[in-house]
Amino acid sequence: MRKTTTLALIATGLVALGCGSGTTDNAGSSGGGEGAKGDDKPAKTAKVGQPARDGKFEFTVKSSKCGVAKVGSDLLGEKAQGQFCLVTLNVKNIGKEAQMFDGSSQKAYAADGTEYSADSGAAIYANKNAETFLNDINPGNQVNGVVVFDIPKNVKLTKLELHDSMFSGGVTVALS
Repeated sequence: MRKTTTLALIATGLVALGCGSGTTDNAGSSGGGEGAKGDDKPAKTAKVGQPARDGKFEFTVKSSKCGVAKVGSDLLGEKAQGQFCLVTLNVKNIGKEAQMFDGSSQKAYAADGTEYSADSGAAIYANKNAETFLNDINPGNQVNGVVVFDIPKNVKLTKLELHDSMFSGGVTVALS
């Protein structure tokens, strides 16, 4: 278990160093072309099931499930400090070159504005196909996976901020 977590941390660090290149091409199109009525207005917030664009990625949140106490198997897994919220999403590369998806660049928010970061260690156990994330996604290709947030038991997430890299502006997806 310790070896897997160490590998995940190393991979995340390498991603942080290298994935910011080329992410400014579409910085002004964070909300996608849909619904943008003026350059001065913020991008429209997407809902679960609707595509939302940030940089070279088009995200579609399929579902979110909170109240999960543990991810993984009986032998290998991770227990939540509070509760895990599992966000299942599809990530499609809409750019013209490979781009790496980094689950740790994603954020979740409660109604009071409290920001929660993704739990990359727990995501290793929540994704049966571990190579889905932290691998380059070539143009036109897409992957499905789960981003995990460890939040207090009494908190309900209201929105996500999804990023094509840690340096991008992000796009908002409402969860309720």
